[in-house]
Formats: sequence, structure tokens, C-alpha cells
Amino acid sequence: MSSITMLHQKDPKKVLLEQVGDTSSIEIFNMQVLVAVYIRPEQTQSGLFLSDKSRDEDRYQSKVGLILRKGPTAFVDKDGEWFSGLNINEGDWVVFRPADGWSITVNGTLCRMLDDMSVRARIAHPDHVY
Repeated sequence: MSSITMLHQKDPKKVLLEQVGDTSSIEIFNMQVLVAVYIRPEQTQSGLFLSDKSRDEDRYQSKVGLILRKGPTAFVDKDGEWFSGLNINEGDWVVFRPADGWSITVNGTLCRMLDDMSVRARIAHPDHVY
């Protein structure tokens, strides 16, 4: 668990999905994955407020995102060397290196296009990693 648990007024997955809206018209190719970037709320559960600068840095340094869409061969591994039967899906929280991928906005929401191999882990909640 992260040492900083954030105060969420709403489920962060629901917030991101509401922000990005309908993505059904976006076709992702090959092994690419479209991930909405998680930006922490302004307050921790213990009552501390993050500075605007800290939260703004999440736009560049966030390591956590929500899979919105994936290409037809994303996480498919015919030899079983990389994904070994993992079933990673849209709606999963994932961890990636901030420098990997291409930063884009979708319906005004910050996202990244990643190769499936750039996804390093799946986590249950976005506050588990920073």
C-alpha cells in the first residue's frame, strides 16, 4: 500500500470514466493500449492538502492509469513468454513507466498510448502506487 492514501469523494475509476466519456469510436491497433492517467485528488485521507504543483506533476510523472481500450493483440502472447495467461482488461488499473507511451488527450482527459509490454503491473486501486 502507498504511504499516501488519498481522500476520494467518488470512486476514481468512475470519475475517470465520466471524464473521458464515450470511447467506443476509438479503434486501437495491434498491441497498443489506451490508458487514462490517474491524477490524485487534492487531499489525503489524513487531511493533508497536496500543492497544485504536486498535483500538476502527476500530469507528467503519474505511473498509474486506467485501461480504457486495447488493441486486438494487446496482452496476447502466443509463446507464453510475456503474459503467460494473464487476462488484463479494460477497466483495470495498471502501472507503467511515465516515459513510456505517447501522451494524448481524449475528450479533454489526459491519456497515454502504450505498448502492452510497457504495462508493468496491475493493481487494485490507484493509490497503491506512487
